Amino acid sequence: MALKTGVRLRSQVDSTEVIVVKPPAGDDGLSCGGHPMIEVSQTPAEGLVPKPGTGTQIGKRYTSPIDDQFEVLVTKAGTADLSLGDTTLAKKEAKPLPASD
Repeated sequence: MALKTGVRLRSQVDSTEVIVVKPPAGDDGLSCGGHPMIEVSQTPAEGLVPKPGTGTQIGKRYTSPIDDQFEVLVTKAGTADLSLGDTTLAKKEAKPLPASD
């Protein structure tokens, strides 16, 4: 499935749901807990077990730690990690505001 800006996806192994903010340049698939994510309207496969992870937080953006070419916004938190291909996504940190001296 091609990832485009605005596409809503859900995990097949936990409650994680995301919206794609910046689509990836390549064809790597987005997965959660080691299983491919599906569109929100699709039904998850049964019997899938998630890989252990730290989980996702609602309202946070996750991006590739290698470059900022891909970004998703979590709309429902979950217990599994997000990954793009073989790369686990990292929570995007807020940029510090400049000092106003």
